[in-house]
Amino acid sequence: MRTRTAVRRGVPLPGALLVAFLAALLCTLTLGAGTASAHAALTATDPADGSVVPTAPARVTLTFSEGVLLSPDSVRVLDPRGERVDAGRPQHDGGRSGTATVALRAGIADGTYTVAWQAVSADSHPVAGAFTFSVGAPSKTTVTVDSAATRTDPAVAAFYAIGRYAAYAGFVLLVGGCVFAGVCRSSRAVQRVAVGGWIALFVSTVALLLLRGAFTSGKGMGSVLDLSLLGGVLSTKPGAALLSRLLLLSAAAVFLAVLFGTYAQEDDGRGRSGDGGGAGATTGGRTLGRRRDIAWGLGVGGTLVAGGLAATWALAEHASAGLQPWLAMPVDVAHLLGVAVWLGGLAALLATLWSGERIRRTAVERFSRMAFVAVCVLVATGLYQSWRQVGSWDALTGTEYGRWLLVKAGLVVVMVGVAFLSRRWTGRLVDAPESRRPTVRKKPGAGAKPARGAAKPPSGASAGPASGADAAETASGAQGTKGARVSTDDSADAVDSVRAAQLARQRAAREKAAGRRVRDADTGRTGLRRSVLAEAGVAVVVLAVTTALTGTQPGRAETEQRRAVAGRTAAPSAARPAEVRIAYDTGGTGGRGTARVTVDPARTGANTLSVTLTDPSGRPVDVPELTLSMTEKEKQIGPLRAALERQSAGLWKAKDFRLPMAGDWQLSLTVRTSDIDQVTEIENVKII
Repeated sequence: MRTRTAVRRGVPLPGALLVAFLAALLCTLTLGAGTASAHAALTATDPADGSVVPTAPARVTLTFSEGVLLSPDSVRVLDPRGERVDAGRPQHDGGRSGTATVALRAGIADGTYTVAWQAVSADSHPVAGAFTFSVGAPSKTTVTVDSAATRTDPAVAAFYAIGRYAAYAGFVLLVGGCVFAGVCRSSRAVQRVAVGGWIALFVSTVALLLLRGAFTSGKGMGSVLDLSLLGGVLSTKPGAALLSRLLLLSAAAVFLAVLFGTYAQEDDGRGRSGDGGGAGATTGGRTLGRRRDIAWGLGVGGTLVAGGLAATWALAEHASAGLQPWLAMPVDVAHLLGVAVWLGGLAALLATLWSGERIRRTAVERFSRMAFVAVCVLVATGLYQSWRQVGSWDALTGTEYGRWLLVKAGLVVVMVGVAFLSRRWTGRLVDAPESRRPTVRKKPGAGAKPARGAAKPPSGASAGPASGADAAETASGAQGTKGARVSTDDSADAVDSVRAAQLARQRAAREKAAGRRVRDADTGRTGLRRSVLAEAGVAVVVLAVTTALTGTQPGRAETEQRRAVAGRTAAPSAARPAEVRIAYDTGGTGGRGTARVTVDPARTGANTLSVTLTDPSGRPVDVPELTLSMTEKEKQIGPLRAALERQSAGLWKAKDFRLPMAGDWQLSLTVRTSDIDQVTEIENVKII
């Protein structure tokens, strides 16, 4: 027990450095975390963004690049005064999960309306935005697109990111620690790793469940305990996955109790029986079958629990949406388990080496082989996931997801290189391992016996005189002296307890120093411990990058979104401003001239109109009144009047003149040169 106490207190320095490094990474990850990366992109709206419709539509419909989850406030339609005009709960149009539609109140007035929307992607990430459309003609509005769009509270986003990282780290430590204990070696240090992982995963899952509602709805930390939000979260796929994770963690708690309780006791009992000669061998043979049965049960049960925990991520994040989800989800489960076995086992090995507890070379070699298999699984599943999520070489360097993926791949390569050095140190563990075994066992025991002997003399010294005084006072029958003796005994006992505590602390300090000397004297294990510590440091960064990847839009989705936007804007970007020249004659003095009208960029949405008037000699000329309107005769839209403003002599402009659709538009220009002289000219303009 003293050996374990000594090694347990020998951890602080590297452990503190690793924890500080982890905290720094978490701070780096959460800087600037205001809104989540968009995964489902808005691809179309009806009415279109910026369009002008002649009559009020019955409903507003949005189309996304993938399925979305809707809430009662997913689509809000605001009139020019900022009041809601939507009626009823948003629904999927025709049952299609990639759409959202909401009805509008009957008889809404003309003007500009703002549509604010928010939803949750099929991969559990919130998305939000806003756009405008006008009925009859554009109007002034008190609502802006930026103010209407829902944004995630920065504090909620930061805590949510920390919770996601802690959940990944807890899963890795829990699964990796248990696998290491069952396959390689079980010890108090490994138990602390696994139990610490269980606690981290449980606490982070509860935190994510409470933060989820505020995270997706854009509310602050004050709404974290809002039961209505929690109820809404539990009715969604991500909420159900988090709840399932908590249920699986209850089974994992039972698994931990058996692995580090019954199974560990069977292992210790078998070891003691093996040391007891023939009788011990007979006892060990009888318990071998029981141990094998427990091992099989732990193997099957642990695999099911670990796979179930990994599935709570696969069923609710990137793997559940997009290309080939039926294959991507089991591949994602295998990938997560490979990460946990490798990195979690690495943490367990580091804890064992740093504690000073002896670990056989065969156990280290078993972990090395197990880690090699895990890396092979990671490479195979990682290649598939990279192809599925990135899709092209250009996306590998041209998207945020692809760049994060390159960083992660580079870190894994660094870890494999450090692991190669660890294998070399593992080979050196054969250098005189037996000569150090007596030193490890005897030194704490040797230090313990003098400590016990030192603790006893003060007790005996105080007890001896007290006993003699008791006999004398009993013979004389002096009751007053008895009372004095009892008081003296109490004082002596108090001194003894204080002295014993001091000796215990001194003994612990000696054992701690002895344990460090024994641990550091083994050059093979010291080198292995340092290389494993370097691997663990890189592993912390790998987990941070993995967390960032899960919150980033996949490269394939980002590329497809860019192509869709490019497809919608390809024709307008290739088009040039439309220009028409109109000769006019109002019939009065100075009533003749030429109007040059430019519509830029001559496409649907916002345009800038420019009108330049010149006299027959080409000089700019001003007129008392100039008006311009455009009408789409076929669709019966308009006339839409432009608000022309005089810029300089002979030049008028109208900015943000919105045309709702493509087609052949009729341009009407009215020029008045005096109180009674005016003319209206008409030309056609092609809008694309």
